[in-house]
Amino acid sequence: MESSTPASYMPPMPAERQPDLEPSRGARKPHSRRKWSVGVSLALVTLLGAMTGAVVVARAGDRVNVLAVAKDVQAGQTITDQDVKSVSFAEDPGLSPIPSSRRASVVGQRAAVDLRQGSLLTQSQLRRGGGLGDDKQLVGVEVKKGFAPGNGSLAKGDEVLAVILDSPQGDDGGSASGSGGKMPQSGDPEQIEATVDSVGRVDATGTFLVNLIVDPAEGPRLSAMAAAKRLTLVRQPLSGGGR
Repeated sequence: MESSTPASYMPPMPAERQPDLEPSRGARKPHSRRKWSVGVSLALVTLLGAMTGAVVVARAGDRVNVLAVAKDVQAGQTITDQDVKSVSFAEDPGLSPIPSSRRASVVGQRAAVDLRQGSLLTQSQLRRGGGLGDDKQLVGVEVKKGFAPGNGSLAKGDEVLAVILDSPQGDDGGSASGSGGKMPQSGDPEQIEATVDSVGRVDATGTFLVNLIVDPAEGPRLSAMAAAKRLTLVRQPLSGGGR
């Protein structure tokens, strides 16, 4: 009888474990791209700002020739070639002085305001010619303190009476009502109606210039009396109840 050999027993082998896989890093790639894009954008903005600043500085450094006032000019006076000069000016968008190339057109215009030596000249400070027409004349009258309303009482457009005196203003240091600049002794004083065109500043002696618009028939007489300093100015009542 044949003996049976017992079958060998092989215990089950555990399945081979797969190695752990590294976590996927694919999700970080979009984040990296965004960081790169932001960096490039910031660099471009910085570069653009630097270029803009350089342009502004360069433009601010540009110099042009403009007109300046060479000597004081009173309001109403005609600008002469000696009254202006050319100066170099750092261009500024906030200022608009007259270019030197327009010098010829400036000469002959009138000062709309008092012009001070050394200041830049702008078009708003000027007005063309007399602007009076053929039926009016412009006469400059120099008056002393006490012979015209003071403290800014006179202004362009005011109606005034130029009253002719028997003697010059302040012959004896007085005023129109004192010993100097006497009013006529009898009868009504001679008067010339006029309109104020401009008023200059009072100088150290208390004298200032008033430019008056008058009829051509009165211009020569007014000019002669002004030269002789035999005038006093009286402002007419304003229509509207006063200033």
